[in-house]
Amino acid sequence: MTDTETPGVTPPDPDMPFVAPCREVGPGAPFRWIAAGFRDLKAAPRQSLGWGLIVVALSWLISLPPLMLGNKFALLGLLSGFVFIGPLLAIALYAISWRLERGRAPSFRRSAAEAKRQLSNCMVFALVLMVIFLVWARAASMVHVFFPVEADPDWRQIARFLTIGSAVGSIFAAITFAASAFSLPMIMDRQTDTITAVVTSVNAVLRNKAAMIVWLAILITSVAIGFATAFIGLILLFPLLGHATFHSYRDVIDASAWPRQEPMGMP
Repeated sequence: MTDTETPGVTPPDPDMPFVAPCREVGPGAPFRWIAAGFRDLKAAPRQSLGWGLIVVALSWLISLPPLMLGNKFALLGLLSGFVFIGPLLAIALYAISWRLERGRAPSFRRSAAEAKRQLSNCMVFALVLMVIFLVWARAASMVHVFFPVEADPDWRQIARFLTIGSAVGSIFAAITFAASAFSLPMIMDRQTDTITAVVTSVNAVLRNKAAMIVWLAILITSVAIGFATAFIGLILLFPLLGHATFHSYRDVIDASAWPRQEPMGMP
């Protein structure tokens, strides 16, 4: 390794393609991914549910301050951050599916170690998400010009504000979804750089719009169930979706041009 290389970050190889090719799948593919994710969940229940418990604990920890202050709007804002941190937290679940695929014994410690190995690439990915979030926050503040100024606004004014705000939020959520749909599983599986993985993910989402709309609907419904159950439902749903996401990458992305990552530790 040269003095200019950063440990843990895979530098782009000029001989590699700029983007990994993708397969086109039908709208029923997400249900196949869920079934494969459930098999991984059954194969490693302690490890998978353990990460689900961590996500629930973090969700409670984040929600506690605004609940104590009675600030519901701040709570909604913090919970919207789940769109950003969810893919990063799920990388340990990708590691479990990745080890199961190779016939290696999964463990909580090994999945954490595999996730830590990708920390540098994850930080680059987090930086990309932070830029999106900052632009999103700026756009959200501008949307407040449509907030009714009257003391007793009618439903049309409120509906206009909510419609515009939801439309703006949906645009940024869609960008985040496209960037994260397949990128982190690819980083876990192959020796590639973050930008290549993100561009690959966006390209695959655009080429599989029908399947990804179904997949996004499943994700939104699952997260809504998790929130409606005071996050308890995420104990099961978060690891299930994490494992399913890894299998969605396997089904859609052909990353065979990049060298494989090797599992850490003993079998």
